[in-house]
Amino acid sequence: MDATAPALGDPIGNATERRIAWLTPTIGVAAALVAAFAFHRRDWGAGLAVGSILAWFNFRWLRQGMDALTAAATAQSGAAKSHVPIGAYFRALFRYALIALCLYVIFKLSAIPLVSMVFGLFALGAAAMAASVYELWHPATGETHGEQ
Repeated sequence: MDATAPALGDPIGNATERRIAWLTPTIGVAAALVAAFAFHRRDWGAGLAVGSILAWFNFRWLRQGMDALTAAATAQSGAAKSHVPIGAYFRALFRYALIALCLYVIFKLSAIPLVSMVFGLFALGAAAMAASVYELWHPATGETHGEQ
């Protein structure tokens, strides 16, 4: 079997993407619970939870944008000049603006510390690292490394 072939008809990376998608809020909520109950900082717990949920939305929107870009590139693979829809660029920039707006509004309207929400956004990075380490320890079945 080719080393780049997907296992069992699942496109390469989908299992890792699904793992990141559920690990992000899980890590964020776990950190929020530790902050709220172990350190008695409910405000920080709320901020960590909000940040991790925003990180999950960010990942979801990034994934949708990349899927749309991949579909557009695949559809235009034979064309002399490819065309990327303007909406793809807008959505890529809009998600960052939307996250910044959400953080600002929540910070202004509540007593949740901004730093705790920013730390909650790091849940996505932690989830990506955990999923990557898992993939290193448990490579997809049916793949053999080093064979061409």
